[in-house]
Amino acid sequence: MSSLTLLAALTVVQGIALRLVQPHEAGLISVEAFWNDRTIPYVHVDDVWLTVIGVDLDTVAGDYPLDIFLRYENGRVVTRTDVLHVQEKEYPITELTVEPRYVQLSSENHERAAEESREINSIYSTLTPVAYWERPFQAPIPGTTGGRNFGHRRVFNGEPRAPHSGVDLNAAIGTNIFAANAGQVVLAKNLFFSGNAVFIDHGLGIYSTYLHLSEILVEPGMMVEQGQLIGLAGATGRVTGPHLHWGVRILSARVDPFSLLEF
Repeated sequence: MSSLTLLAALTVVQGIALRLVQPHEAGLISVEAFWNDRTIPYVHVDDVWLTVIGVDLDTVAGDYPLDIFLRYENGRVVTRTDVLHVQEKEYPITELTVEPRYVQLSSENHERAAEESREINSIYSTLTPVAYWERPFQAPIPGTTGGRNFGHRRVFNGEPRAPHSGVDLNAAIGTNIFAANAGQVVLAKNLFFSGNAVFIDHGLGIYSTYLHLSEILVEPGMMVEQGQLIGLAGATGRVTGPHLHWGVRILSARVDPFSLLEF
């Protein structure tokens, strides 16, 4: 037997992570959210249930249903439908004219990049139904409070490219890079565009990425703690200078990593 309630709208902007919390009550044994065609579990922490969803930076502005399912030990199911009101956020666009050789890949590099893209998309589509973290997320370079270029879209020779999906943090070659939170390393290798890269699965569909490293100090399958040294900043891959590209995906949704720091 189930019941249905409709609550007021939640207002968010494109490109953010949203923390959802449900108070615990007697007999409640599981909570799930249905968002963006995926069922996302909550985890029980102390006296609440919580999960995190991502609003992709290209999500069209408008109202979206967010269904919440509460299951009780007596078999009762309560369904609550919230409305997620997504507001448009204006991200910068830069138009550039460059020589074709700078934007056209050789067939070999195109094949490599496509294969790596398929591998990465497979990682992002995987939902680990636990939360590996217990503390709020933190920036991978201590003391950093903001980054550059999230959502920035470049147009080369009239051809729009995908918006920049992470933030660029100032970092000289050799700067220590630390895990934003606890999780499992799911990728640690050199990629065509991203250079030396580390991907960490934090559970509940949350992945953090650390790109253009000069050195990788972890291996796939390793469990890492928050603040653990995972690599050194560099300028590997398709970049013009040293920095750290720090990204966060939540089930493929591209979100500003700094929107996750309070979770």
